Amino acid sequence: MIKKLNPRTPSMRSMTVADYRVISDVKRHKNLTERLKKNSGRNNQGKISVRHQGGGNKIIYRMIDFKQAKMGIPGKVETIEYDPYRSAFIALVLYADGERKYILAPHGIKTGAVIVAGPEAPIEIGNRTILKRIPVGSFVHNVEIQPGKGGQLIRSAGSSAQVLAHEDGYTHLKMPSGEIRKISWDSYASIGQISNPEYNLVSIGKAGRSRWLNIRPTVRGSVMNPRDHPYGGGEGRQPRGTRKPKTKWGKVTGGHKTRRKNRYSNKLIVKRRK
Repeated sequence: MIKKLNPRTPSMRSMTVADYRVISDVKRHKNLTERLKKNSGRNNQGKISVRHQGGGNKIIYRMIDFKQAKMGIPGKVETIEYDPYRSAFIALVLYADGERKYILAPHGIKTGAVIVAGPEAPIEIGNRTILKRIPVGSFVHNVEIQPGKGGQLIRSAGSSAQVLAHEDGYTHLKMPSGEIRKISWDSYASIGQISNPEYNLVSIGKAGRSRWLNIRPTVRGSVMNPRDHPYGGGEGRQPRGTRKPKTKWGKVTGGHKTRRKNRYSNKLIVKRRK
């Protein structure tokens, strides 16, 4: 559910926020957090390599357990929390051996729920098991690319992949992009959809809110001078002035394939995304 704010100011008229009623009213678990140094899009030489980053509120990183290697040990979901470093919510899990870990919270899970990871884990939301055991048609997230490496795929808010088939040591997954891809069926995946599925419907509403989120302004190329951008120059509002869409540095972007032809995972893609 998306929450719409009262229009007390012009910018708040179109501003919306995610539904945070599922969030527990607790402070972060300090033993599982650390402060990361901000780079503001700069590389090791101090030069900007990613534009439009900088500023923003101070945020603290939560150490997420993407691997969930505590096999066969049940864990109780103590809290569901907001994570400033990711779009999905996270859950604090207390395992039976007394250890606590943060994991990505699946959609629909509530505090007090019990989850377990392992090759014999029940097929229930929040549990984690090998792909070979997950029934066709099920939705999964936090999927391993290589067995034992930890989840790397399907980790953003509201995303999930659907199990289509099990064949010759591989599980066929339909990715959020529409691509159908083969993953080793010995890889682990968590069952269910990632939490906060309406994240993509949130309207920022005002420029200041982007600045809070570490996003600096973006200037259109067409309003620059000719020396600053391929689209720049001209009197008034001018067309692009170049046949192909390009970046600021003249690299062609529109309809230009960027994937390497000899990439190792090409043989694992059954059907490319549209």
